[in-house]
Amino acid sequence: MITKGLALAGGLCCALAASQFPEFSQQYKQRLSGAVDELAWVVERFDADAAALDLSRDAALSELARGTAMAQARSESMGQVLIRHERLSAHLEHLRTTNSVSAALIGWQYLDPELAQKTWGDFEPAVPATVAGAGFGFGGFLAGYTLIGMLLGGFGRMVRRRPEATPAE
Repeated sequence: MITKGLALAGGLCCALAASQFPEFSQQYKQRLSGAVDELAWVVERFDADAAALDLSRDAALSELARGTAMAQARSESMGQVLIRHERLSAHLEHLRTTNSVSAALIGWQYLDPELAQKTWGDFEPAVPATVAGAGFGFGGFLAGYTLIGMLLGGFGRMVRRRPEATPAE
């Protein structure tokens, strides 16, 4: 009976933890969207400055790279901004065009470590009020209940003493 109670408690704990995957994914997507919007603003300003001087983006970067040490540094950092904007925009598009379960499961392969760390730092657990949250919660419960039950069942079999055979008289 204790084993089943502990397995139930383990299942409930895992259900609670797993049900937070969609919420974390949602909060991450919101932070990602904000980062993409801000990077887009920087890229648009850079492109507008280049266009005002009749330069393409690449020509503007090249011209900056030939300038002073500060201009060279700015050329390099702007190149990194352009790459990051492209990468994060593609990731955001992927998250927007997939369902919440896939986003929570598959989205980890696109996870930006810096944004994920900041999201985790600000993460606030939420009651799973979506089908995805309930599904993850149920899956977590089953996994936790099964795992704890198997561990405790195996441990119990190891600890139980087998009756000693009585010698024949």
